[in-house]
Amino acid sequence: KMTQQMRDLQLAQARKPPGPSSPNAAKRLYRNLSGKFRGPGCLVGWTRVPCAQPSCISPCPQFQSNAALFEAVELQDLDRVQEMLKHYSPEELDLNTPNSEGLLPLDIAIMTNNAPIARALLQAGAKESPHFVSLESRSLHLSTLVREAEQRVNELMAQVVNEAPSADCSEKEKQLKAWEWRFRLYKRMKAGFEHARVPDAPSSVHLSVASSSSLQVTFWEPLSVNSAVVTKYKVEWSCSPSFSPLLGEAMIDRLKELHFTIQGLVSGTAYHVRVSAYNMKGWGPPQASTPPFAIPSNWREYDGRAPRRRGQAEALDQLLGQVKTVHQHCICHEPCKNQPQSRKHSVSKSLKHLFHPGSKFLKTLKRGLYLTAIFYKDDNILVTHEDQIPVVEIDDTYSCLLMQDFLWLTKVSCMWDEILWLRQCVTVSQSSCSCILQTRFKMLLAISQMQGLLGIQDLGQVFFEPIKDKQGNILIVTLKEVKTNQTFESVRWVPICKLQSSRKSVSSPEEPTALDMLLVSVQDKLAYHQRSSHALSPGLYLGYLKLCSAVDQIRVLVPEQLPNILCHVRIRSNPNISREEWEWLQKMASVEEPVPTETEADRSQNSFFQELQVAIKELMTLVNIPLQEAKDFRLYSQEVLDFGDQVSFLLLLPPSDDVCTAPGQNTPYTPRSGFLTLPLQIFELGEDR
Repeated sequence: KMTQQMRDLQLAQARKPPGPSSPNAAKRLYRNLSGKFRGPGCLVGWTRVPCAQPSCISPCPQFQSNAALFEAVELQDLDRVQEMLKHYSPEELDLNTPNSEGLLPLDIAIMTNNAPIARALLQAGAKESPHFVSLESRSLHLSTLVREAEQRVNELMAQVVNEAPSADCSEKEKQLKAWEWRFRLYKRMKAGFEHARVPDAPSSVHLSVASSSSLQVTFWEPLSVNSAVVTKYKVEWSCSPSFSPLLGEAMIDRLKELHFTIQGLVSGTAYHVRVSAYNMKGWGPPQASTPPFAIPSNWREYDGRAPRRRGQAEALDQLLGQVKTVHQHCICHEPCKNQPQSRKHSVSKSLKHLFHPGSKFLKTLKRGLYLTAIFYKDDNILVTHEDQIPVVEIDDTYSCLLMQDFLWLTKVSCMWDEILWLRQCVTVSQSSCSCILQTRFKMLLAISQMQGLLGIQDLGQVFFEPIKDKQGNILIVTLKEVKTNQTFESVRWVPICKLQSSRKSVSSPEEPTALDMLLVSVQDKLAYHQRSSHALSPGLYLGYLKLCSAVDQIRVLVPEQLPNILCHVRIRSNPNISREEWEWLQKMASVEEPVPTETEADRSQNSFFQELQVAIKELMTLVNIPLQEAKDFRLYSQEVLDFGDQVSFLLLLPPSDDVCTAPGQNTPYTPRSGFLTLPLQIFELGEDR
């Protein structure tokens, strides 16, 4: 039945300004309104507040929020539909609220066979009308809409023909043309429904092992949808190839990503999977998966190996608690009386400087070891009221063992909240009069001073390399991004470019200080800090392990874009390696020239081999190693490196003699630009973060 709103259209039009005189006029009016919507004006039902951001569009109180979306779908305006879906949530648009005819936007899109708009709506979470419980009910509803629209057209046409020309007659002509346009729309929807057929089977269904209790199903759209858009899929699984009995099924109606993970399966049991597609005419034929079955498992089941890090975090927390218990009554003692006078004076000076009311940041550097903290937000950086980066002194003397002290400080950066306790422990241990302990105690004092002056405990991440100048200054840099409107003491926000310009005007280009060098390279350091916190997307990766040693450290090759991860390429999106794949890999590692098998039983292993082969070629090209040298490289087959549940790594190793390059040893192949080497301890901390 036509609704009251449609029945009273004539009365409503009498109270409103004249509408479009024809369907083409309606389209022109809609385009004009759309143009206003894009500009500073307003669209019917929407107002734009004065703001440069497109998100500053708010609904008028009297507006039915889905009316504009219905209008855009009916006029097949894909750009307008996409813009509205981008700027507003499904709730704001009432995406799944039927109109007065019992239709949803998705119903109109699929019955007019507008696939682009239908896909956009489906990805936004649109549903079909729940009123269409069967093919018969949908057909009856469309026939009713067409019949009543045709009846209304005939009534208006008779009135226009019989009445003399007048203002009232002109109004009826406009109503007639509007109803004629709607009549054609309903006829087109009815024809689209009648000509459609059920969809073909999905073009491909891939089955993989996600864990010891789950399988992952990935599928693709049918090659032919038979004049109707697919609106959902059905995944079925069974232990029998005939799918009798059926163990379970799942409906997939969120079509942004066509995959599904079957959970709660029994490890070691073979499962068959198939997928069917659905459109408004019903379910199409199922498509069996490739391979035809899969067995939930994990590579650890091959030899019953427990996770490497199981219980380690708990054990470390327990150990730290025990250490704290032993030192809970510790208080800061006086420095060792047997230390040289110069060191005693230096420590006393540091203590006096820390607790003196006039304690503040340094403006200039005078041959020594310093700590600076860089806090940034967008393109702004925190500076003191004198427009200086916050700097405090650690020590006015330094030893040749600085690298070991620096690496120790990087570990301390994981315990910024424990600095006071660490100071107490190091103070108690100074009875040994160790030069190393004295330096590290001064580091803790400087950290406390920086925390006190800024009024914040977390100083961020230590940059992997201190800055050294020719005047004998060494600057240790910490970096932290501020994402909220956080307030700090004794500092303020300044644009980085402004700080760099002011520094250039007072610095000496011939002999730049460590602070000058910091400002010149500050963007690079901020970019490094941001990239080092990026996480990999879920998947199985192939990593390249390459080390080089120096006198006091070992460094590891990493990509600049992700310095917290080894050089790598992604093998596949599924991070799990099944027991069968791992067993096959062990067999291949035990023979000199592995050749993949081609039997049906080894199809999944052969697929894994092909994925691995492609990844190895890609990785060798990435690190600039000739492919003919790949025969001398090895896959680390002792274990898979698991980083949580979503990321895992296989390692590709150079020949034994080339895993770690010694000082002075020439490397036959130099990686292309885009790589750097990090101290191994820094890399380990970055990976843990």
